[in-house]
Amino acid sequence: MALIKPTKKLKRPAPAPEDLGASGKPIDITHPFYFGFLAAAGALVSITMLKALASASQVFVLILLSLFLAAGLNPAVELFRKWGLTRAWAVSAIVGIVLIFVSLFAWVVIPPVVHQVNALLANAPEIVSNLKHNSLINRLNENYGVIDSLQKKVSETIKNGQFVVTAFGGVLGVGRAVVSGAIATLTVLVLTLYFLASLPKVTKVVYRIVPASRRVRVARLSDAIIFRVGVFVGGQAIVSVIAGIFALILGYAIGIPYATAMAMLVFICGLIPLIGHILGVSVMTLIAFTKSPTTALIAFVFYVIYIQIENYLIMPRIMKQTLAVPGLVTILAALLGTSLLGLIGAIMAVPIAAAILLILDEVVYPKADLA
Repeated sequence: MALIKPTKKLKRPAPAPEDLGASGKPIDITHPFYFGFLAAAGALVSITMLKALASASQVFVLILLSLFLAAGLNPAVELFRKWGLTRAWAVSAIVGIVLIFVSLFAWVVIPPVVHQVNALLANAPEIVSNLKHNSLINRLNENYGVIDSLQKKVSETIKNGQFVVTAFGGVLGVGRAVVSGAIATLTVLVLTLYFLASLPKVTKVVYRIVPASRRVRVARLSDAIIFRVGVFVGGQAIVSVIAGIFALILGYAIGIPYATAMAMLVFICGLIPLIGHILGVSVMTLIAFTKSPTTALIAFVFYVIYIQIENYLIMPRIMKQTLAVPGLVTILAALLGTSLLGLIGAIMAVPIAAAILLILDEVVYPKADLA
């Protein structure tokens, strides 16, 4: 029986390509219109990105502050890890200690501070009036009416109960300030916790972006910067607490009015490197001056002596020379940081300046010397 061979299927001829016309000449990239179009498009994209970044600037500030605080708490976490704890347990221990400290601080300090601040606001007109007891100030008031006009303004804004409302832009402004402050604080706490728990993973991911030939160098420099920032944050916090305790003891010892509130102001001013104590001694001297010129002089002298003790004994022991920043650079960095981000900028300015100096010493200057 003969086998029937399967017939081959005939291939259909491919359809002829559709005639879409001949390609023209390539675009002349040297033409002025082409350059102008690209320049205009680039400008629009840049402006859009800048507006987007400006609208989200507060978010970036919160993220930067959280990273800053996480770097500051990281040395304590590493210390607990040396004692045998895992990173998760070390972070939990640090968070617990911080929460306990904040709770005790709020329980002990905030009630007298609120009471004394309210008393300070209530007695502000009388305090301003007492400045007339000084002969020089009284002479200026008789000639120019400085104290009388200041006392009238203080009485109108404080005694009428409109000081806080005016300061925050009305009743709605007070509500917005309270709500935004609470949300910002909660956001910073949560972000700091996440950054602190996953700081090694975050840095590892960032280091992988760098080419392998430079990865080790960049990682060591970045780890050194993070360590220095952490040492600075922890050290500056300790120094500020010591300054606040000193101000509290001195205030009660020589009878300065509103000593607890003044100590809180000194603590906040102490967070600002170098120039913070200028603000602190000014506040303490002015408040002490309302009691008597002698008290103001004693407060000024003792505060200046404390500043010298802090600069030459306390600060070197705490910082251990890890932030070798010249005084001029510290002043300029603090001023620029204050003008850009206020108190937060002033606190972060000095470690950022130290990081820049480290990069200059390790990267820029060696290349410049070999050029």
